[in-house]
Formats: sequence, C-alpha cells, structure tokens
Amino acid sequence: MVSNPVHGLPFLPGSSFRDPTKTAFHRSQTLGYRNGYAVVRRPTVGIGGDRLPVNQLSQAELDELANKAPVLTYGQPKQAPPAAFIPAHVAFDKKVFLESQGIELNPPEKMALDPYTELRKQPLRKYVTPSDFDQLKQFLTFDKQVLRFYAIWDDTDSMFGECRNYIIHYYLMDDTVEIREVHERNDGRDPFPLLMNRQRMPKVLVENAKNFPQCVLEISDQEVLEWYTAKDFIVGKPITILGRTFFIYDCDPFTRQYYKEKFGISDLPRIDVSKKEPPPVKQELPPYNGYGLVEDSAQNCFVLIPKAPKKDVMKMLMDDNKVLRYLAALDSPIPEDKDRRFVFSYFLASDMISIFEPPVRNSGIIGGKYLGRTKVVKPSSSVENPIYYGPTDFFIGAVIEVFGHRFIILDTDDYVLKYMKSNAAQYSPEALLSIQNRVQKREAPAPELENKQTKEDPGEQELEALIDTIQKQLKHHPCKDNIREAFQIYDKEASGYVDKEMFFKICDSLHLPVDDSLIKELIRVCSHGEDKINYSNFVRAFSNGPG
Repeated sequence: MVSNPVHGLPFLPGSSFRDPTKTAFHRSQTLGYRNGYAVVRRPTVGIGGDRLPVNQLSQAELDELANKAPVLTYGQPKQAPPAAFIPAHVAFDKKVFLESQGIELNPPEKMALDPYTELRKQPLRKYVTPSDFDQLKQFLTFDKQVLRFYAIWDDTDSMFGECRNYIIHYYLMDDTVEIREVHERNDGRDPFPLLMNRQRMPKVLVENAKNFPQCVLEISDQEVLEWYTAKDFIVGKPITILGRTFFIYDCDPFTRQYYKEKFGISDLPRIDVSKKEPPPVKQELPPYNGYGLVEDSAQNCFVLIPKAPKKDVMKMLMDDNKVLRYLAALDSPIPEDKDRRFVFSYFLASDMISIFEPPVRNSGIIGGKYLGRTKVVKPSSSVENPIYYGPTDFFIGAVIEVFGHRFIILDTDDYVLKYMKSNAAQYSPEALLSIQNRVQKREAPAPELENKQTKEDPGEQELEALIDTIQKQLKHHPCKDNIREAFQIYDKEASGYVDKEMFFKICDSLHLPVDDSLIKELIRVCSHGEDKINYSNFVRAFSNGPG
C-alpha cells in the first residue's frame, strides 16, 4: 500500500513514498455475528492496518446534519474574492481549436496507417455453423462399398507419350479417391500398383490457396471450396485429377446400380476406346551396293547385330562335295577373247559358282581364278527379289551372264551327264536334248588332232592348267625327289590314293605350302570322294615332267 506521510504534496507519481518496514498487508474483517445474526461492521483501518481517513459518524448523525441550514448557524456567507489575474499565455497554454480567432481549418483527415500497427491487429473472427452431416453414419452405411471406374490417360500428343489404362476407385465411406495402374504382361514397366494413393481430391480451391504448397502440406477444408464427389465421375466424361485428364469409358455393375438408385442415371454404356492399329509399314531395303550377297547385306537392315542367313542343313548334308563342272567360252566382240576358255564349277551344297581360267602359254593373258565362290543373280531378276542361277540353267549351249559378262556353255564332265539323267524331271527339254547330242558325239569316232583340246574333259583341263601354273610359281621345290616316295610308303596297295588326314601329315612333314590358294585348288581337284586324295596328280605339280 502506498502512503503519503508528507502533507501538502499532491498524490502523483514521484511524490509518494513507500514504507519499507511495513510487513502486514491483510484486509480488515467487515463481517461478524452478534446474537446469532450476521452483522456488517464498518472498517476503521485499511489494508495493512492504516487508519482510514473517513467520517466515523453514524447514519442518524449524518441525516441530522444534512437537515440543518448553515445560514441560520453561521449567517450570510462572505463574497468570494475576485479571481486572480491569469495571463493569456497561461490561460491558452496547450490549447489548439482556432475558430474563436476567426481562423477556418480544413475538415479532419484520416491519419496515415502504420504498417506495424495494422500487422498487429487481430483478424475478425468468423463463426461457422457446424455441419449436421453425420460422418459416423456415412462410415457405417457405406463401409466396404467402392465405385470402380475404368479410364484412360491419352498422352500421345507429347513426345514419347502413350495411351495408358487406369482403374479409379471412389470410396463411399469417406469420399476418397484412389488411382491404380493396369499392367500387362511384358509391358516393360516396373510393377508399381498405384498412381495416386487414397486421399480426398479438391475440386475447387479458394482464391488465396492457389499457391498452397501441396507437396509438403496437407490441404484442409480452409483451402478448399468444393471436393470431388461421386456425381463428378460419369462414364463418357473426362475428369482432371492432379493435372492429368482421365477419360472414363466404363464402370462395374455395382457402380451402375448405385448411380441408378442415387442419381437416377440408368444409361451408362461402355465406350469403345480401342484404337485401330495402323497398317504395318512396308520395310524397304536400301539399294544393293554390290558387296557380298543380297541376303547378307539385308541382315544389317533387320537387326542391330547381324547374323548369317540360315542355311539348308539337309541340302548341305545331301549334296556335300558334289560339284558340277562345265567348259565355257566368253561371248565377247574382242578378238583376243574368242580363244579363252573357262571352267565353271557349280557347288550343289551351297548353290555357289566359281570360275577358273586355265592358263595358256604365250596367250598374253594370266590365267587362274576368275571368280571366287559366290551366288550369281540372273539379269532378269530384281534386287528386292533376286533369282540365282541353279543347276537347271546350265546345259550345253546355255548363255550364262555373270556380272555383265556373257558365257556360253560348251561342254560338261561325265558327272554332270549322270546328274542330269538322274534328275531329268528338273531340266527342260532343250537341256535334255543337249545331253543326247553330247552322248552321241562321245560315241562317234575321235575328232581330228587340232580339235582335241576343245573336246577334252573340262576337269582334266583344269587339272593340267593348275599343274602348269604351280610349276611356274614354285620352280624347283627342295623336296621334289622325295615327295612321291613319301606318299608311296603309305600307299600299301599302290592305288595312287591316300587318306586325307595322312595326306596333310605328309605335306606338313615335307613343308609343302598347302595354305597357298593354288595348292588348295589343286587338292580340291585331286580329291576323290570324302576321305581320299589322288597323290599321283598332286606330285606332278612339283616336278618338271609327267609323273
């Protein structure tokens, strides 16, 4: 309690003093009992025991004093002295309304707002009447009842976009939405089951909630004006969820029955959203560049890592080591080409052709391999559908065009004659007639000596030409005197043939160049069957004269 013991000082801040020795601050008792009745006692002291400066008269005494007139007791009051003179600067000190002086002021204006003061102001409270919707009743009524919709998301307009299928679940118990992905076998996607977890989806947000950080905070009713409900999901209409526009094309029977009973919508037909596959694009191969076979070059256009074309294994096994040989002449207007002769070898296992030109002394033309093994395309066929020469195209008198060069078949060996007779159904009458003429000429008397060279067997001509060429290249082999003796040691029956495996062992011991292309061709010509080699003709290539 604050006391002011010094009389005459105003009771203002700074003019009052506190007693530091005071310790009692209790309040006096004002209620009591007398003769069993509660009576009120007027306090004589205040808080802390200080005496109250109040009138201690009773109510009766106060009423008596109020009825007495002071004029009868004390007489007429004296006139009050005049007021003391107060200067104007004292009288009007700190006073500003100016109309008494004839000065007119502008009407009052609003005070400029203080940003900090406005920030500290509390917003007006909004009272929202609580909804009478019973969520417990909804939960108990629609528990385990789910609306199922089938929808698609068509994103084909964007780069690498596609049209994907989804299933939308709407849970009636709490109005939540779930979107599930539909996976197909070997679709190349990770098996994630959900595109969107089960949650309530806002349909319309408040104006100030457009920049609401939805990725880190949950949306409440304060940011949403309207939520998605069951009436927003209609078959045949699009719906936008999280920035994706889904088109609902079908629903399950329970959903159709619910919409019929709840909204009176009975017509919810399924919409066909399947897209017709475009016609397959015809794969066009680039122009053939002339290198290799057409089938081999085409493999580079089909797969990234090309593989060799499939071969007819049965044909390779049945026709292995079967070669058809023909003697041909070059059809050319150049006079020097008229006397040139070529040996065609047709390999039945692979349908490939090789051409060999027997060297002729003093002709000015280097003989040897003219064409390696390859398939030859007929000139009348196209690059897209090539037609290769087959065994039925080779007969006496036939014209064979090989990469722009025309050859005329002049003769065949005995094996070709036997092959054509055994497969007469495959050949044309013209080809069979040429065979009959060939047999008749062989049965006729021997021709003159100058025509002997053209009537010889083409296989023999090829052998003689190879031997002659190898003799020119190898000159005198250091082991030429021992080659025949080495083969004769292993030829117990003196048949002139040895096994192929033993043949290569002997050649390796004598250091013969079996890897040379001409030697390989000579070994092929001297081969007899699958496992025998005629060494008598082979050793002739390493000597100066006939064996």
